[in-house]
Amino acid sequence: MENSSDRKIVCLINPLAANKRWKRRRKLRAELVKKLPGSCLDTPRTKAETVEMTRSICPSADLVVAVGGDGTIADVLQGIFESGRQDRMVFGVIPFGSGNAFRKSLGIPRNPFKAIKYILQGDIFPIDLLRIEDRVAAFASVGSTAAVTGEKLRHSVPGLFGHLLAARKLLFYRRKKNILEMRGAVDQEGRQYEHLTLTSNCLDCVIGNSNYFGYSWLVAPQAKLDDGYLDIILFEMPPLIYIFLFPFIYFGWVQRKLRHFKAREVVIKGKALEVQYNGEYLGSMDSVHIRLLPAAIRVAGNRKRADRFLVNRGDRSENQTRA
Repeated sequence: MENSSDRKIVCLINPLAANKRWKRRRKLRAELVKKLPGSCLDTPRTKAETVEMTRSICPSADLVVAVGGDGTIADVLQGIFESGRQDRMVFGVIPFGSGNAFRKSLGIPRNPFKAIKYILQGDIFPIDLLRIEDRVAAFASVGSTAAVTGEKLRHSVPGLFGHLLAARKLLFYRRKKNILEMRGAVDQEGRQYEHLTLTSNCLDCVIGNSNYFGYSWLVAPQAKLDDGYLDIILFEMPPLIYIFLFPFIYFGWVQRKLRHFKAREVVIKGKALEVQYNGEYLGSMDSVHIRLLPAAIRVAGNRKRADRFLVNRGDRSENQTRA
């Protein structure tokens, strides 16, 4: 048995997160060094650098902590999986970015100072992830939300206002006929299929293991972190209806009435499909392959707050002293 002071901890920090406020957050930097003894690396400035640095430190780390938004989390997860050591370490999150959706499904508070204690004293439990093409993520989407993400990258307005500005693309987004080929599928009536193929003229298709997008948007209320399935929701409605219903979509109320599936693997085919994962724009393609990574990694979080998003709700999680 070992305690947290015996473990090799590495924090990977995105210095460009939260509109480049990291260098000004001296108190937070000091708190990380004090409470999480180990290495604090804040030099990577691109996605490729973050992935490469994570991959290089994994052989000597027991706990890897991503300090940033959902994009940073995606890059650190990618590096962990490329190292091949995902089953030998614990992954932690300290929110410090404009979009912090992943941390909410884990029950981690948005305040980074409060989040630190869950790295040290929180619960440890396994969660599923997904692989979209060659990227590892907790959630993804194909369609209008990805188009908005891509639009945001084309201008320089940061944060929430930048997303709202980019959202005007929704008004002009044209729905396309897509073909979904699922394996190991279950429909909303509980019927099971070894293979299921369907067509959908959808505005958006959300695929996730975690439940939130961006700014605490409960986009996938029925997803579970550990149920062994991808959660697939089809938003089959015109843009104006989507915009009109968005306050109800934000809180996850509309999604319970939409066509909804669970599957272990899905291939979506169409024409110039716009794709995003963990809030990062993947690009435009005619086919995208997404598959489940069951019990992919152990995370440090707050099981009590995350319980409604877990199947194994009553199971006792690992204590930090056992990690």
